[in-house]
Amino acid sequence: MPYTDAVIASTPPSDERAARFLGAAGRARTQQAVAELHEWLGSRLSTAEAVRAQHGRGEGYSCLQPPDAVAWPESAEEVSRIVATCSRHQTPVIAFGAGTSLEGHVTAPYGGVCIDFSRMNEVLSVNTADADCIVQPGVTREQLNSYLRDTGLFFPVDPGANATLGGMVSTRASGTTTIRYGAMTRNVLALQIVLADGRIVRVGTRAAKSSTGYDLVRLLVGSEGTLGVITEIALRLYGVPETTVGATCLFPALRGAVDAVVEIIQSGASVSRIEFLDELQVRACNRYSQLSMPEQPTLFLEFSGTSDSVGGQVARAEEIARSNGGAAFQWAADDAERARLWKARHAAYFAALALRPGCECLVADVCVPISQLADAVDDARREIDAAGLLAPIVGHVGDGNFHVLFLLQPGATDEYLRAEEVYDAMIERALRVGGTCTGEHGIGQGKRKKLVDEYGADVIELMRAIKGAWDPQGILNPGKIFL
Repeated sequence: MPYTDAVIASTPPSDERAARFLGAAGRARTQQAVAELHEWLGSRLSTAEAVRAQHGRGEGYSCLQPPDAVAWPESAEEVSRIVATCSRHQTPVIAFGAGTSLEGHVTAPYGGVCIDFSRMNEVLSVNTADADCIVQPGVTREQLNSYLRDTGLFFPVDPGANATLGGMVSTRASGTTTIRYGAMTRNVLALQIVLADGRIVRVGTRAAKSSTGYDLVRLLVGSEGTLGVITEIALRLYGVPETTVGATCLFPALRGAVDAVVEIIQSGASVSRIEFLDELQVRACNRYSQLSMPEQPTLFLEFSGTSDSVGGQVARAEEIARSNGGAAFQWAADDAERARLWKARHAAYFAALALRPGCECLVADVCVPISQLADAVDDARREIDAAGLLAPIVGHVGDGNFHVLFLLQPGATDEYLRAEEVYDAMIERALRVGGTCTGEHGIGQGKRKKLVDEYGADVIELMRAIKGAWDPQGILNPGKIFL
């Protein structure tokens, strides 16, 4: 089940790791590690209950699993010392950015020490001639782009939340601009990391390409803090487009909107973003962001490039949309109006929560080949309605990724079980047509079984072997990715 661990369970699983980390000897080792760290970190290490609770869950994960202590390092050398101390005492280490992840990546099911990177938040260098930069992991996406404002460059990966770049690397983040600029996988050039024994190493280079050995950068991107602790990141940057035009387009039916997306992509139009909101999500955004859009399936589109090229792209997209029933095109070349629309899109999660005050939101995330998208979304909507659930659909449909936001009453086990059945069916369908159980949220704790369903036991064992080689004691973010 995709989120039994995340919602229904309140205690960590009983297994070898639990015995090793949570048994009497393990607890004693952890307390000794915390005591040693406190000696030199002082006030930059906290064991206060409120602080631990703040670091014991992510954004969409209701199960609280706090660490034993939270540390705030200010340099890679301090991170190295923290990890080396934890390694010596076989104590879990959990890296923490902004806490915006949705699958339980930052929880501490076995206790241990949480490393909060909020004090390692400097942009170390910007190389305008090479269009790249080097940042510490606590720098957020919005902070970096604010810093770059006068350079003519920007960093495009946009998951919606103002996540830290270290967290975005760890979860292989993507988002609204993936259709044009790719996910983090394409945009991370090099990393400095602290290994499980405390050693500091660098992988990758700032060169445009390399054929030297294994691609360890790509291995670490998306590893969810289970192979190393990121302390420095080299990122690819892009020139700010000369012209950007945004638009919304209404459709009488959900399928027409999704079919239009598929045809726009297949036409070769150079689209920066295509986002889909069903009528329920539009209603939520209207209420939350003070918009007045008709409550119909809606596309948010954005095109960028030279002033000459954008006009042709816009005309082609409008023609395709109209052929699929699209109407009421509203173009927004004005920066303020575009910002208002995209702010509303980015607030979709919180807007959905407001539809049912006091609810918990379980965000389903699947990705399918673009040719299968219309059927996948259509089937999901039909099954949600048949199950009697309240659940808007929204997604970065330009790359085949969509989300269902299940709004569930806390403690209503029957609702959770019905949502679980719908979610299982979504994932099974995605895997059957060559898709994946998660396009951008990652595995964390919530989708560990689905990783096995997607790849099979043999591939999982290969992944476990890599984990064992990098982290023999299993102290780096234990309980994540693998059951």
